[in-house]
Amino acid sequence: MRYTIFTISLLLLSSSLDLKAQTLQFENFEVTPVSVYSSKVKLMGKESLKVVKDSSVKQFDEPTFIRINDIDFRNGIIEVKILSRLLKNAPEFARGFIGVAFRINDSNTRFESIYVRPTNARADDQVRRNHSIQYYSYPDYKFDRLRRESPEKYESYSDLEMNKWITIRLEVKDAMVKLFLNGSSQPSLVVNDLKHGANASGAIGLWVDVGTEGYFTDLTIKKQE
Repeated sequence: MRYTIFTISLLLLSSSLDLKAQTLQFENFEVTPVSVYSSKVKLMGKESLKVVKDSSVKQFDEPTFIRINDIDFRNGIIEVKILSRLLKNAPEFARGFIGVAFRINDSNTRFESIYVRPTNARADDQVRRNHSIQYYSYPDYKFDRLRRESPEKYESYSDLEMNKWITIRLEVKDAMVKLFLNGSSQPSLVVNDLKHGANASGAIGLWVDVGTEGYFTDLTIKKQE
């Protein structure tokens, strides 16, 4: 089943990544839910897409996202405003998981992702605070393997809050991705070895995990040619 998002802008613009100067505006861009439920809502004055993970998917760090159709993204910038709340029936370990998947293959079986855990950012436990931001690569490098084999390398801290809009910006270049939050000039997380390699490409997804009522708005994609 396909849904239509209010407005998504696909921009090909000049930027720090040396993008070619071309502008394309897409209205009513089509999206496809993958193991999630979605609806269009107005939240805090913004037209938004509400996304909740299908509860039949029990594992973590799975392909549970709204897939943006007809985009083949390799390098460039993805920017979107996100907001998460905990569902009323959220398990105790829920953290408000919400983020972006990118370079998704046609069958949704390979992709990269960065997401945030807003509840961790204000926890009294410093270890939890250090786990506020997460990179993972599906299917072989989920958070638990990365944390076990390379502790601290693929996670980071940043001050985040539940039920507030957070602007996330991913700058993707070959095997590297940098995550910027809320307009900061310095990245909150840098990954230098994307697990699917420098030449992978594919679709973009608006991702949530267990216990999250996620909202997305103001999505901008800048593709590097």
